[in-house]
Amino acid sequence: MIKLYCFGESGNAYKAALPLEFSGLAWEPVFVDFFNGETRTDAFRRINPMGEVPVMIAPCDPDDDSCVDTLVMTQSGVMQQWISDHTKRFGGTDPIEDREILRWVLWDNHKLSSMAGALRFQMNFLPEEKRSVEVIDWLKGRLRGAFATLDAHLASRDWIAGAAPTNADFSCCGYLYYPEPFGFDRAEWPNIARWLDGIAALPGWKHPYDLMPGNPSERAGKEA
Repeated sequence: MIKLYCFGESGNAYKAALPLEFSGLAWEPVFVDFFNGETRTDAFRRINPMGEVPVMIAPCDPDDDSCVDTLVMTQSGVMQQWISDHTKRFGGTDPIEDREILRWVLWDNHKLSSMAGALRFQMNFLPEEKRSVEVIDWLKGRLRGAFATLDAHLASRDWIAGAAPTNADFSCCGYLYYPEPFGFDRAEWPNIARWLDGIAALPGWKHPYDLMPGNPSERAGKEA
């Protein structure tokens, strides 16, 4: 059984959880209590010294002599590649398409998800007295540029790379289904909206709050 250390609010964890769910591989989520500091504990750092979610633990590959007991993976793009390697799904049909997928996964991590995650945290999860108007405005500006790039790319295509959904799609959509405000309005970006609807129409799709444990309403209920 594959284990994915995650929590519902994590768009980066969703990038791994979504292709796992689509793949048909047997997996289970392991809740990480990020908001109470679990990723900063010594116990979690022994799993991932980077102190980040997600972490995926999978059986060793038969031909990997360096793997003992289980394979521990960090960074969502690595997990996506492992899923593709083991299912022959969500990758490219040739080396050129593989490079195009990688190009968009790297672009997402640098230009889209990194900005969306930081802005969403600033606007929704950081105490109001600690929020910075300057930081929020700067992140909104950077995100608008990223949204414009993605919307233009999707103007004449259904998927980011190739003729079918790939890891490029699962990476770039990571933060775009969340309901909390972070400067993203589907009505402003019709091609992105159509593409998100296309992903959500795939068999087995689930919203991040349904696919992974933990969400703001659950936390609010516990606090009450």
